[in-house]
Amino acid sequence: MTEQRQLAMITGASSGLGLELAKQFAQNGYDLAVSGSSERIFEAAETIRSFGVEAYPHQADASEYDGVESFWTFVKDLNRPVEAAVLNVGIGLGGAFAETELEEELRLISINISGTVHTAKRVVQHMVPNGRGKIMVVSSIAATLPTPYETVYGPSKAFGFLFAESLREELRGTGVTVTALLPGPTDTNFHDNAGMGSSEIGSSSKNDKQLVAKQGFEALMNDIDHVIGGDEATKQEAEENKRTPETEKAARHAKRARPEN
Repeated sequence: MTEQRQLAMITGASSGLGLELAKQFAQNGYDLAVSGSSERIFEAAETIRSFGVEAYPHQADASEYDGVESFWTFVKDLNRPVEAAVLNVGIGLGGAFAETELEEELRLISINISGTVHTAKRVVQHMVPNGRGKIMVVSSIAATLPTPYETVYGPSKAFGFLFAESLREELRGTGVTVTALLPGPTDTNFHDNAGMGSSEIGSSSKNDKQLVAKQGFEALMNDIDHVIGGDEATKQEAEENKRTPETEKAARHAKRARPEN
């Protein structure tokens, strides 16, 4: 009788960084339960299966309570312990706060903050009784500075980073670890989807998504509290952000994120 593979779950795994993280787990012998908001999640599952593991796809709207809960019910019904959970679901929103739509910002908060807390609650209450598990919260380098023209997005990612660090300490000694991944700008469709394609950030060179995913996976496996995802220039930027006044960082980011008309 062959030994059953370990199970990991990943939210926001239809494409981009979420799918690259799923590939990392698949290459390391994990079966994957994956969620996404569109039918592309079923195509992603086929990609994951090509690595010789099983994939369990589930389509759900992460902006709604029932959507988050439905994915957890789907995972729970697999009747297998979740050994690793990647809380990757998240959206961006660029533009001047005076001009953006309130409904879009509230949806962002529902996904990036409420969805993260909701999923983490279910995962933690599952893992702690098992005495083991690894949790990754995908934040952003945006968590390290003020983000004008991404004025709701950046703080939502700062929440994710501090939530991960807080939860990590709270779970110390339980066998459950928490790691935060803070990617710099990465070669996905994120900035275009956020309406930032015309900004300096949107049109600049990006970090390789395979590299960022590998860095995140290795940090999770090695119980590192957080890792900056990207090249050496990205890591240096994060270090500089620790020493730079908030007003200076805000002005710098405003120049890079302001939409070009």
